[in-house]
Amino acid sequence: MSTAAIVMMVVAMVVIWGGLALAVASLLHHGAVEERAEGPRRDL
Repeated sequence: MSTAAIVMMVVAMVVIWGGLALAVASLLHHGAVEERAEGPRRDL
């Protein structure tokens, strides 16, 4: 692979994974995950 292709691939990976990390951090920061989390359902 050429150097330009490797650089573009690295930039794309950083954008994708960075966006995912920022989205998860945003959800955790605003409490959206905790509100929807339910305890385990047990049929006793």
